[in-house]
Amino acid sequence: MMVKFFFLLFSFISFVQYSLADTNSTLPFQVGERLEYDLSWGFFPVGSAIMQVESLTEVEGELCYLLKFSVRTNSFADRFYKVRTSIESTVSSDFSRSIIYRKSQEEGSTKRKIVVRYDYEQKKAVYSEGGKVQSTVAIPNQVLDPLSIAYFFRTDEIQSGQQKTLPTCDGKRFREIIVRAGKKEKISVPAGKFYAIETRPEMQNLRGVFKKSPDGILRVWYSADSQRIPVKISSKVIVGSFNANLRKTSGLK
Repeated sequence: MMVKFFFLLFSFISFVQYSLADTNSTLPFQVGERLEYDLSWGFFPVGSAIMQVESLTEVEGELCYLLKFSVRTNSFADRFYKVRTSIESTVSSDFSRSIIYRKSQEEGSTKRKIVVRYDYEQKKAVYSEGGKVQSTVAIPNQVLDPLSIAYFFRTDEIQSGQQKTLPTCDGKRFREIIVRAGKKEKISVPAGKFYAIETRPEMQNLRGVFKKSPDGILRVWYSADSQRIPVKISSKVIVGSFNANLRKTSGLK
């Protein structure tokens, strides 16, 4: 449960303007970028997570970025809830829309492979599990999956006091989440010290453990520079306090 929660954290670590077509032409990241995080539950280290820009690829004639996210528990947490989950997002090279979203989930006794394909001609997202279509959901002309939004956010400057809306779809539900930017402060994590801006999403539109924690708090700090790297994530919910701290970076632009 504790580490499964961390994917929910990373699913909402970013926010975007509703008009996705306004993406800057110059991206603050490049193929080969890798961000590594230490995960903890209260005072206990429970695992690690990695976000990376894997490659540029072509999908049906369209140039796309392939993004990857993985999370795994350590030997301590494996005793209670073993996690080996990986996510892949194929997103248009201008970051205007998601094309394919894949999830290989191994969490406790749950093992499944999920694929979401975004059909913009039919304006629907098709959710498949184990190779079989399970459901569809209506989507607008442009939408991003839970992983690609983490990178889309970095294409635009963040300012204290801003409020933006995040349109996202994981294949089962389309939702808009309001996120507010707070003050800039100095943050210390294993990767170093950063000036970062705190952000907070409104909790009522989030699912899972967030929905069960009406008084829960989710905070994410982004580096206050041109790269806008998520350096720290902190949350307090019904099942405890969780943190993700940036440990190492490589391949930065």
